[in-house]
Amino acid sequence: MDVLIEGEKVIKGTITPPPDKSISHRGVILGAISEGSTRIERFLPADDCKRTVDCFRKMGVDIKFVDETTLIIKGAGLKELKKPETILDAGNSGTTMRLLSGILAGQDFEVIITGDESLKKRPMERVALPLRLMGAKVECTVDGKFAPLKIRGGRLKGISYEMPVASAQVKSAVLLAGLYADGETTVVEKHKTRDHTERMLSYFGGNVTVKGNQVTVAPVEKLTGSDVVVPGDISSAAFFMVAAAINEGSKLLIKDVGVNPTRTGIIDVLLNMGCSLKVLNERELNGEKIADILIEGGGLKGTRVEGDIIPRLIDEIPVIAVAACFAEGETVIKNASELRVKESDRIKAMVQNLRRFGAKIEELEDGMVIEGSKNLKPAEVESFKDHRIAMAMAVTAISVKGISKIKDAYCVAISFPGFFDILNNVVKGGEIDGQI
Repeated sequence: MDVLIEGEKVIKGTITPPPDKSISHRGVILGAISEGSTRIERFLPADDCKRTVDCFRKMGVDIKFVDETTLIIKGAGLKELKKPETILDAGNSGTTMRLLSGILAGQDFEVIITGDESLKKRPMERVALPLRLMGAKVECTVDGKFAPLKIRGGRLKGISYEMPVASAQVKSAVLLAGLYADGETTVVEKHKTRDHTERMLSYFGGNVTVKGNQVTVAPVEKLTGSDVVVPGDISSAAFFMVAAAINEGSKLLIKDVGVNPTRTGIIDVLLNMGCSLKVLNERELNGEKIADILIEGGGLKGTRVEGDIIPRLIDEIPVIAVAACFAEGETVIKNASELRVKESDRIKAMVQNLRRFGAKIEELEDGMVIEGSKNLKPAEVESFKDHRIAMAMAVTAISVKGISKIKDAYCVAISFPGFFDILNNVVKGGEIDGQI
């Protein structure tokens, strides 16, 4: 599906972003290996998260949907998953493949987990290595680096593992495997990554200790099923935050957004760029911080995005690059080489597409240098079948006078099925509701 977008729009209204993808995955995973019942409300019904559901169903877990966004899981317990009769298919979901690898490392059976062509190009040795150190047999069957993965679980031993690359997925896989290990398992990070796994493990009764950038999990007899309400996904909200920020006269209220401190780099960057942004009504929901965010548009300036902040906004860098195109002065993005092994090479994809809009952009090995411009023009661009590239291009397109075309834009359904519907609503200028 290609999408045509008419640009130069003001963004107004109130939206609630879709449920958090990371938390939706983890709710299903921990509910499946807990004892008793887990109810998840505001589950993200996107393809990635449904892949996690499907994998656990194939391992004998009873998961029923009450409606599209509410599900009830009758947990199998830590050690009662059944050997699947078929290969597990993670689709496009790196979270499914990597986090399930940690669970499968502790099971007493052999299983193969695969994915689509995009996922089979993403590096998996980084998760296989620490699981092997713990005692599991994990084989990356293509060139020793890529999926499909063949995993033979077994008796694991706790390890202390220093992360060579910042990756919440690899960290999570090791911590989940630690539930099945003899002794404690510790992960040490150079740069702190999103901590949803640690928070939710504690919420389900896990024994988790966090000291700075060091996380330790000790095995427990059981996890206990719990009710989870999933907050709005800040990674999805980020596209609308930037759309409002770069269009003068815009005013957008985004409600019930997860503002976990390991995920709020996008807020820090927009504030550094001079954005009028307020975080309102902060509160807590099943161990996660949530809030409302109010943004008014115009007046952005260039900035530097590098170092420790990168893991806190790695998924938002494509849309930050869009913000830079409309900001006064130069923006430098560095230390983001991880973008080259996402669903697409997101550095190359963004540089290629933004140049078609007329942006002044230089490609770096680990990022980009962007000079803001007021002379962007409509363009025909590629999504590269990457949901975040497609949405970043839509934000660019609505901010440029004329009609632009995004090819293969259907891929937004991977994380944000209703993206274009919400975009159409806010460009029509709805009213801000609630007291501000």
